Amino acid sequence: MKIHVIDGTYELYRAHFSTPPSQSPDGRPVAAVKGLMRSMLNLLRQDDVTHVACAFDHVVESFRNDMFDGYKDGREVPEDLQGQFGLAEQAVAALGIVIWPMNEYEADDALATAAARWGVHPQVDQVVICSPDKDLTQMVKGQQVVCLDRRQSIVYDDAGVVEKFGVEPASIPDYLGLMGDSSDGFPGIPRWGAKTASQLLAQYNHIENIPLDSSEWTVKVRGAEAVAASLKENYEKALFYRELATLRTDVMLAETLEQLMWQGVNRGRFDALSNEYGFSADMIRTHEWNERT
Repeated sequence: MKIHVIDGTYELYRAHFSTPPSQSPDGRPVAAVKGLMRSMLNLLRQDDVTHVACAFDHVVESFRNDMFDGYKDGREVPEDLQGQFGLAEQAVAALGIVIWPMNEYEADDALATAAARWGVHPQVDQVVICSPDKDLTQMVKGQQVVCLDRRQSIVYDDAGVVEKFGVEPASIPDYLGLMGDSSDGFPGIPRWGAKTASQLLAQYNHIENIPLDSSEWTVKVRGAEAVAASLKENYEKALFYRELATLRTDVMLAETLEQLMWQGVNRGRFDALSNEYGFSADMIRTHEWNERT
């Protein structure tokens, strides 16, 4: 069997920017949630999707904000989208999908924990992380754990990660620690862009293994002397940024493998949301209702 674990925060953003404006009967914006529900139903209709869960950033801030002042804090979230986060969780749960709303941790940490836990389960053939977020590629492991960019229909296994970023999955936190990650709000270190980081990590794998004297490097890097000097000067920062980029795999996820099996749409929950927000039952096919709910 496969387990599909979904980056609900990303999917909500994607729906927000791709769905025409829509309001509930009392005027509240609901377009992103409607788009999210349709996207989730499209996923559930695929033959190999049987066990599924969806993680959300219930609050945008996490323990990483305590570690670093500049870390993303949600101020960039559009106002009409901000008000749909709570509703998105309710809507996905109404579709019968297990949800993991994150407070102290981030949604990515929940997905990483799921990949680490079930990627080695004897009954699981593959964990599919449904997200294009480069942070999550650090969890890729052969064909056991892969990342799926649903928008572009691209699956990233080990070879796919190397092709895209130039480094192995295990080196992704080092890669981000050196070059930075603007989407998460940390800068990396001067003179270290994507090309430089990938060139050296492809050879040395982790920051600690990179010689601080460029004359010892076995790869040719443009401006090597200045690049090495920057690493030496900002070494502790690079290790700290790597720590920010390293996903946690110890999030408390209460569900068993059996509880991730999709049983159908919860009629009671869906009807309650439909009455309040104007969602149409037409989006649900007859056989997709869970008649026990």
